[in-house]
Amino acid sequence: MDDQRIREMAAAMRRKILDISLACNTSVHLGGGLSMVDILATLYGRVLHFDPNNPTWEDRDRFILSKGHGVLGFFSALVVSGIISEAEFGTFMTNGSHLIAHPVMNLSLGIESSNGSLGQGLSMGIGLALAALKKEKSHKIYVMLGNGECNEGSVWEAAISAAHYKLKNLTAIIDHNGLQSDGRSEIVMDFGDFADKWKSFGWDVHLIDGHDLSAIHAALVHPNRGDRPKAIIAQTIKGKGVSFMENANEWHHNRLTKANHEKALLEMEGQ
Repeated sequence: MDDQRIREMAAAMRRKILDISLACNTSVHLGGGLSMVDILATLYGRVLHFDPNNPTWEDRDRFILSKGHGVLGFFSALVVSGIISEAEFGTFMTNGSHLIAHPVMNLSLGIESSNGSLGQGLSMGIGLALAALKKEKSHKIYVMLGNGECNEGSVWEAAISAAHYKLKNLTAIIDHNGLQSDGRSEIVMDFGDFADKWKSFGWDVHLIDGHDLSAIHAALVHPNRGDRPKAIIAQTIKGKGVSFMENANEWHHNRLTKANHEKALLEMEGQ
């Protein structure tokens, strides 16, 4: 797909996020799901090797959502990619649904891992990447983390391990929207130069605009330098695409009203 088709895919994903947020009639994580849409549209639309008709295909690339609260961005990508149906997506947050507030592993639905407790996904990705190398498989592993999630010490233990084992088939994507549940990330825990931190742990680091489709694609497909794992630090806007949600941390987890839903859709139609 070219950038225009990915842009259309991302727009469809944002509409689906808003529609299901209203339909489920409860508070959901909106801001962090919207910030990662352009990345996931590019990943699923142009980069990942998968078969929507055979989601358990052994040689598929694997995607792990470590920042599990961004699940609506993830589920919307699975819908527009044809991996889960519109009917399945419509069950979000209903009794008996496979699709709830955080991902629950279900390979038949394209969900590679369960994630709710932050700081766990990169370690699982390392296990999958190491296994693939030992089996001499060519598929790749992608893990998406949040910048606030990187406060977890387990992330940095995993980062050391990935470099130590020379996991050139592993890519970590950090959705760096600058906010987390408790506020501005630099106030909660100031990392200083975030890119330098990842470089110092032995990673091949790419710092990009996480809403620039060409830059996202270029970083994802760029060959890893040597045997290093790749870290893409994507600078994003929390709540991207809806003006009253952008950089507004009250939309980290909130309930969408009918009036706000209509306002958001009108904005999108004018874009």
